[in-house]
Amino acid sequence: MIMLISFLLLLSFLFSLIFLQYVYRIYDRQIYEKSSEVLGMSSISIENELKELEQLSFTVVSDEQVQDGLRALLNDPSPYERLVLNNRLINRLVAFAGAEKYVYSMMLMDTNGGVLTAGNRQGVSEMLQEQLKTLAVEGKGSNVWYTEGSKNSLLAVRQIKSYTGSTFTLDHLGTLVIRIRIDRIITDSTSRASDGGQMIVVDTGTGKSIYPEDPMLQPQELADETARKESYRTASYNKGTYFVAKTASSYMNWTYINATPFNELFKQITTVKKMVVFVFACILVLGLLLGYRLARSLVRPISKLTEKMKRIEKGDLDNLEEQALGIVSQTAEDEVSQLNRTFKMMIRRIRELIDENYAKQLVIRETELKALQAQINPHFLYNTLESINWLAKVNKQGQISEMVEALGHLLRSSIGLKDPLITLEKELGIVRSYVTIQKTRFEERLDFRMDIPPELQDALVPKLTLQPLVENAIRYALEPNIEPCTISVSISREGDTLDLMVTDNGPGMTGEFIRDLQQGLIPTRGEGIGLANITDRVQLVFGQEWGADIESQPGEGTTIHVRIPYLRGEYRHV
Repeated sequence: MIMLISFLLLLSFLFSLIFLQYVYRIYDRQIYEKSSEVLGMSSISIENELKELEQLSFTVVSDEQVQDGLRALLNDPSPYERLVLNNRLINRLVAFAGAEKYVYSMMLMDTNGGVLTAGNRQGVSEMLQEQLKTLAVEGKGSNVWYTEGSKNSLLAVRQIKSYTGSTFTLDHLGTLVIRIRIDRIITDSTSRASDGGQMIVVDTGTGKSIYPEDPMLQPQELADETARKESYRTASYNKGTYFVAKTASSYMNWTYINATPFNELFKQITTVKKMVVFVFACILVLGLLLGYRLARSLVRPISKLTEKMKRIEKGDLDNLEEQALGIVSQTAEDEVSQLNRTFKMMIRRIRELIDENYAKQLVIRETELKALQAQINPHFLYNTLESINWLAKVNKQGQISEMVEALGHLLRSSIGLKDPLITLEKELGIVRSYVTIQKTRFEERLDFRMDIPPELQDALVPKLTLQPLVENAIRYALEPNIEPCTISVSISREGDTLDLMVTDNGPGMTGEFIRDLQQGLIPTRGEGIGLANITDRVQLVFGQEWGADIESQPGEGTTIHVRIPYLRGEYRHV
C-alpha cells in the first residue's frame, strides 16, 4: 500500500513538474520573442533618426546661403570678406545644429582648406579631414556614414556640389561633416529597464562596438555573437550568463545586440520555479508520511492479528484471550476493530471448548482407569479367596494357599490404593504376586528376574505399570513357545528420568508391527491392559513428553521402555 501511494504521489509530482517545465518553456520563448521584437522596434527608431539626420545633411548642403557662401569663397576674397563669409556660414550652421538635439557639431571644409565649425568644438585631425574628404568624393554627393572608432562617434559626411536654381554645375564647393550624438539616439530609442540590460551596436563588418565604449561582452564575444544566426538565445560568457537578442540593421551595416544578465532578467521566474518545486517536494514528503501512517494504521493491527493466529495454529493459547484486543477500542466501528473483536470472541469460544473437552477427557480417563482396575479386582472375590486359602491350609495344600495369597495380595493392592502414583516397592510387590501365580502355571518354563537398585525403591510410578507389561510378555513371548522364556524387570535412572524396562527373549516384532501396535491398530488378546493404555495414563499424569517405547527385532526378543520423571515418595499428585 505504501509503495502504491508513493508511486502515485511520485507520478503526480513528475507529471506536474514536466507540465510546469513545459509552461515555463513556452513563457520563456514568449519573453525571448518579445525581447527580440522590442529590440527590432528600437533599431527601427534609431534608423529613423539616422535617416532624418541624413535628410538634414542634404538640407544643409542644398541650402542657398551655404551654396552662395562657399561659391564666394572660391573667388579668393579678401581677408575681411572671408571673415564675413565665414561668420555667415557659421551662423547658418548654428541655426541648423541648434534645432537638432542629436547633432553634436557641424563642420564645413571648403576647397581652400578652411574649416568652419558650429556647435561643440571637437577637433578633427588633418589626417581624418583628408580621409573624410576622400569618402565624400567617393560618395559623389550622397551621404556617407563614418564611424570614428577611437571615440565611438558617428559622422555623417557629404560632398557639397554647386547648383543654382535649376542649374547644376556640380562644382566641388567643400565637404560637410556632422558629428551625431549616437549615444543619445540609442538611449532615447531604447526603453530603460531595471534588469541591468545593455544595448550594443556592433559594426557587422569589423565586429567592433560602435556603442557603448565599454560593452558587457568582450570583442571576441561580440564577433562570435554577430556571426551567429539565432535571433535570441542564452549564452554563458566570462562575466556571466546573458540573455542575448539581436537584429541586423536594414539601413546601416550594423547589428543591434541587447545583452541582459540572465539572473536579473529571470530572477523572479527562477524564484517561482524553485518555490513550486519546493512546494511540490513538501507535498510529496507530506503525502508519503500520511500514506505511511495510513498504511501502518491498517497493516499493523492486521499483522498483530496474523501473528496471534499463527500462535493459535501452533497451539499456544496461554493468555492469548487477554492479549487479543488489549489495544483496540471497544467503541471503534472500523473494519479492523470489528475483525479484532470477532477474533477475541472466537478465542474465548475456543478456550471454552478446550476447557470443556479437557474436563470431559479427564472424566473419561478416570472412568476408563476405574473400569480397567475393576477388571482385575472384583471386590466380592476377596472374601471368597480368603475362604479358599483357609481350606487349602486346613487340607495342607501349600501351593494352592500360596497362589490364593498372591491373588489376594494382587486384588487387595488394586482395591486399597486410591492414588494414581505408588512407590516402586509397592508396584514390584504387585508384580511378584502376579509372577507367583504364573509360576504355578508355567513352572520351569518361566524364568523371571528383577534388577532393582535399592535406592530407587521409593520412586513414584503410575499404579499397574509394570504388571501389565509382564503379563504381555508372558502372553506374547512365553505362551506361544514350549521353550523356557526369560522375563526380566530392571530399573535405571539418568538424571531426572526413570527408565522402567521389561525384557523377554521371545520371538520379537517387526518394525511395521511395532508402528501398528503403538498406534493402537493391533487388538489385544483377552481383556488385559494394552501398551497404548499405559502410554495414555503416563502422559495423562506427567505430560506428553513421557511415555512408552518398544525396542525389538525379529528373533531377538523385545524390551519395553517406560520413561517417567524421577519423583520421590513425598510427591503428592493434585
